Amino acid sequence: MTTTATRIFVARLAGITVFDPNGDPVGRVRDVVATLRLGGKPPRVIGLVVEVQRRRIFVGISRIRAIEPGQVILGTGKLSVRRFERRPGETMVLEELLDRKVTLLEKDQQVTVYDCAMEQGRAGDWQLTRVAVRAGRRRGPSHVVPWDAVSGFALEEHGQGAAHLLAMYEGMRPADLANALHELTDKRRNEVAAALDDERLADVLEEMPEGEQVEILETLERERAADVLEAMSPDDAADLLAEMPASDAARLLELMEPDEAEPVRRLLRYAEDTAGGLMTSEPLVLPPNATVAEALARVRNPELSPAVASQVYVCRPPSETPTGRYLGVCHIQRLLREPPSAIVGGVIDTDLDPLSPADSLRGITQYLATYNLVAAPVVDESGRLLGAVTVDDVLDHLLPDNWRDEEVGHGAAG
Repeated sequence: MTTTATRIFVARLAGITVFDPNGDPVGRVRDVVATLRLGGKPPRVIGLVVEVQRRRIFVGISRIRAIEPGQVILGTGKLSVRRFERRPGETMVLEELLDRKVTLLEKDQQVTVYDCAMEQGRAGDWQLTRVAVRAGRRRGPSHVVPWDAVSGFALEEHGQGAAHLLAMYEGMRPADLANALHELTDKRRNEVAAALDDERLADVLEEMPEGEQVEILETLERERAADVLEAMSPDDAADLLAEMPASDAARLLELMEPDEAEPVRRLLRYAEDTAGGLMTSEPLVLPPNATVAEALARVRNPELSPAVASQVYVCRPPSETPTGRYLGVCHIQRLLREPPSAIVGGVIDTDLDPLSPADSLRGITQYLATYNLVAAPVVDESGRLLGAVTVDDVLDHLLPDNWRDEEVGHGAAG
């Protein structure tokens, strides 16, 4: 997400208009949702509550392209219209934090919060980093201080509620959190899963064995389960649905937004051990007249896995899979050696034949190993790019089913 300010005061967001990528108004901001953490750490901002036609919905922070004076611009026109319901561990900044009495630690003085400021970190995450406080009456002296300069916000250090567990798990990588949940009882695991926001839960589910994925998804309300599937990458969502009874999978697909469900439906048509079944349908695609600078800007996206970000596929429009005619691939090493103004259509690699969706797991593995690649394009008989197979997807299918249960080593005895 981009923004015209490095620090945004939350109170100024109240009531401003939210626009879709085409510039059409969608609704208005009603609150900011954050998760408090233990030890006075700055809370993580996870999204906005937006009022759309008198219904308040949740918009995840990753779906927002820009916050500018007087407006919020979405990066996608696809939004869940399910009514917002606050989950354990979540805090409404405008509703619950403003006007709260807290203690200014340096002076041991009780003050009133009249605003909070959010800032974006290097990894793209947003946190509440500053608190605007006022002593005494409304016109008393005011200060903007770091979050940890006041007390009265942090979660209690005792207790074993879901909020406490969430605070302990804050900052964990999805794979590590998946391992932590694996060690919990079914009841505790389901409580934590229910309390996670949709995108965080989607990231964690992608790192869990498919049996546990199904168990957790079945504990959620169907509408929320569909929202979580939408937040997953299409290939992981397809793998999960393939493990469910066909009738249950069909119901969830019907509840998903049509634009989100369609790529999942396409992937479900292929056997799971073929290139079509393994591929992601959301690789990086650019037209041949795009510049190297544009390509490098796309691969810098911190939400992309290293394998997906390793290369850009050049295709005729449309750029969403299945694309127009596939022309070739630009490897990131080549992009780094070219002038930023160069056109990607002039630096593509056309030497290697792409994979076909029917290629077997063995054939894919040999292809990646032979040419020292971490990803490869998958193209249909009409020459359209369908997706890309990455080495991490291949490893998931080559490793034994219980590989996640084994402790990961950090070194070896010599």
